[in-house]
Amino acid sequence: MRSFEHSLTFDPVPSSIVRLLRRIDQGAGGESQHADQLPQLLASLRVQARIESVTASSAIEGVIVDNARVTKLVSGIETGFRNRSEAEFAGYTAALDYLYGMPSSNLSADLSIGLIGHLHRLLLSHTDGRDGSFKFSDNVVTRRNPDGRRLIRFTPVSARETPFFMNELIVRTEIALGSATHHPLLVVAAFALDFSCIHPFADGNGRVARLLTSYLIQHAGYGVGRYISLEQLIFDAQDEYYASLLESTTGWFDDGQHSLWPWAEFLLGLVAESYRLFELRIGEGMSGGNKQDRIRTHVLEHGPVQFSMADLRRAVPGVSDNTYRLVLQALRDEGLIYVEGLGRNATWRRG
Repeated sequence: MRSFEHSLTFDPVPSSIVRLLRRIDQGAGGESQHADQLPQLLASLRVQARIESVTASSAIEGVIVDNARVTKLVSGIETGFRNRSEAEFAGYTAALDYLYGMPSSNLSADLSIGLIGHLHRLLLSHTDGRDGSFKFSDNVVTRRNPDGRRLIRFTPVSARETPFFMNELIVRTEIALGSATHHPLLVVAAFALDFSCIHPFADGNGRVARLLTSYLIQHAGYGVGRYISLEQLIFDAQDEYYASLLESTTGWFDDGQHSLWPWAEFLLGLVAESYRLFELRIGEGMSGGNKQDRIRTHVLEHGPVQFSMADLRRAVPGVSDNTYRLVLQALRDEGLIYVEGLGRNATWRRG
């Protein structure tokens, strides 16, 4: 809640942040125009984003499941878990679906200690069955060095002070969103940073923070997370994710003498990128070409030089794996791309 204690946290807003907010607001305008267009494509994007959000946010915390099991676990038809990772994966799915099932109006009435606790219960519902209570003992946030050693990044708010800090954070966030004094996405960034510094639970803090961040962005009127997974973009930029959080954390415990901007710039950059990807995929869907043409155009003109099958699925959704393979094989036969590696670890590169 310390980000909300000082007016200088939000003022003045750096020019780089202003530019990102403009791009995001422009993207949100385009999003509303596509709401009733290409319903099949939008439905496909929603399915893909949901799978990516569960998979990526879990993977950030080292929760990895076999690709062949992902669809069954996300669909809920698989209730027999082979290991703890699958159980945690299913828990994240339940928490995400709960949030997406909530009405998108009346934001201030939705954000509460009860909601946060319920998300935590859902997250761990298939593992240790914790009841969503805050931590009972103090904890630390660590990072692992390349040599395997763990170093303390910071020491969060104590267990004794956590209930007070969390209540204050929710009240101040509601006030800030309701007053419209600051751009709502800056308020969301401040909430996410403060939640991470409080670190209210013994386990699952990162996943709950990402769930709430995506949720608050959506309720602020930016629904691109339904179609482009913010969690996937975070996973793809993990080093920057942790570095920006750590930079903004510095000074937070000294009466809020910290800078929100490193973290806010990272987060807003991902939201802006989400809108860019959304427009790209909508454009491909409206191009009139068949599925093979869309794949070919993306690979040769829009996509990165090196990519995986998973990258291709995200970029051109709603296509069978067999169709992807047919196009990739044709492009390879033409000498336009070549493959590196084998099996699931294979990547493709434009030649």
